[in-house]
Amino acid sequence: MEALQATATPQAFNDPPTRDAIFLVATVKPSPKAVATVRELAGGLAKLVRAVGARDGNGRLSCVLSFGADGWESIVGAPRPPLLHGFVAVNSGGRRAVATPGDLLFHIRAERMDLCFELASLIVTRLGDAIDVVDEVHGFRYFDDRDLTGFVDGTENPVGAAALDATIVGEEAPEYAGGSYVMVQKYIHDLPRWDALSTEDQERIIGRTKLADIELEDEVKPAFAHNALTTIVEDGVERKVVRRNMPFGEVRGSAGTYFIGYARSLLVLEEMIRNMFIGNPPGTYDRLLDFTHAVTGTNFFAPSIELLEALQPGAG
Repeated sequence: MEALQATATPQAFNDPPTRDAIFLVATVKPSPKAVATVRELAGGLAKLVRAVGARDGNGRLSCVLSFGADGWESIVGAPRPPLLHGFVAVNSGGRRAVATPGDLLFHIRAERMDLCFELASLIVTRLGDAIDVVDEVHGFRYFDDRDLTGFVDGTENPVGAAALDATIVGEEAPEYAGGSYVMVQKYIHDLPRWDALSTEDQERIIGRTKLADIELEDEVKPAFAHNALTTIVEDGVERKVVRRNMPFGEVRGSAGTYFIGYARSLLVLEEMIRNMFIGNPPGTYDRLLDFTHAVTGTNFFAPSIELLEALQPGAG
């Protein structure tokens, strides 16, 4: 892996948002044959994305492949990135951030769902019985990048150089340079109860105005506001992450938000979760959790393109 340090190219997690996405989480069967199949797919993933994406030059098809803590050593054939570990469950006052399994995460995005679906289908077919898909979510853009709660999501995402600094591992772990830590959670909303609230109460819970998407002033914003608890400041500096959340759901079934955060440090994402579910200080938990609950929670690491392409069925 040392030879990869000089040419570490990040995957496409910092590309601008798209209209559609598919999130696939899978576990890998515990056999050499299954691991070899995954390595072969990973090494040729970029070529597969190009082949499907060629059907529409404006489709902006991309796929970020990340590996979970449990399967990292067997699949990649190297020690885990220093901060990668299983999702740490949180249980506080009946609010639960659950931990769920996942060795692989495919974050597929495009301006067309058919491109996402075609690529996801090819990936699953090629992996065959080497994997079990444990979660599949089809996300969509909702009006002007709003969550199903009606509020704009991702307003505070850094862009440009700030996004690169917030997401991409560098000299702190040179053998994993170009990579990024990833956290995913699937949240199911209780939309009838949420919609029964007044707009003013909703704005206090989120910490922003609903229509204009303006952050509430500090003297008005409650300590339990969602954006107050998910803002992490260390030594006077705000620690940013890049969120690529997408709404999903069925009209007469479950619906919610698929949270996916990319960060240079997993610790920042974990502090956000603790603040939401416990509060900072304890007791000032995120009141949005009174209207939504997490049903998955998994950590991953998205390695550089060079590391992915170096994976071969017999490597390790």
